[in-house]
Amino acid sequence: MKKIGRNEPCPCGSGKKFKNCHLGREDELPLDGMGEFSAEMSARITKLPNVWYGRSREMTDELDIQKLTGVTAGVRFIDLNAYRDLDLLDQKIRGPEQEGTGGIFVNVLKTRHTDPDHLYIALSPDIGDSALVHQLAHVLDYLGGSKLMPGLAKPISFDMGVPVEHIEHPHEFGYWLDYLQQKFDVELDADDAIISYLYTNEMLIKGSDIERQDPVIVKSKSDRIMRFLSEQSAAIDDLICERQGYIGSRVKKD
Repeated sequence: MKKIGRNEPCPCGSGKKFKNCHLGREDELPLDGMGEFSAEMSARITKLPNVWYGRSREMTDELDIQKLTGVTAGVRFIDLNAYRDLDLLDQKIRGPEQEGTGGIFVNVLKTRHTDPDHLYIALSPDIGDSALVHQLAHVLDYLGGSKLMPGLAKPISFDMGVPVEHIEHPHEFGYWLDYLQQKFDVELDADDAIISYLYTNEMLIKGSDIERQDPVIVKSKSDRIMRFLSEQSAAIDDLICERQGYIGSRVKKD
């Protein structure tokens, strides 16, 4: 990987110069944000066999991505364990590993060298409906929503001192999550139910605000989310207490 110049754009995707962003803390940069992913490494991903776990075939067959987003692109699904075995650093796996419901939206910088026409999602064989629509919502958000590059959330979150979840799931992501949930009649897990609740109540941060990276705006809106979650804690607890992924679930007694 070539050395990054001090005045070059930071490879995290923040839009700042490297010297004003991650210079001196390069270890925090995920590989998927470095921008110098080789064609050979790209091919290792794109040559993995296509898989159809859970309802992945049904959902993608019924989604007209070009009509929805205005972008011509396909989606390919690859096995999560096969992808992890490539030993490439990536964003965290969504969903408890022990439950086999994980999924990763593979950063486009990793695959565009050898397959620019497709976006890749790595799935576990037991992928659940909520985890699947979550990853598809990321794809639709990237193509026709906030259009934020995957891997951008963590460094922005670190720099601005806000929870990474507030950056990973902008308002536009919430729109697509709700769209997919309704289209495919999916019961969202606890985490996604909270995102949907925040979206319905106009609490999620818009992608344009995140892209501008104004720390005052982003931090104030993040704080607004936290206050809302605190004020609505009882209603949210009632909403998610019996959903998958709720830690310390309390089943209501008659």
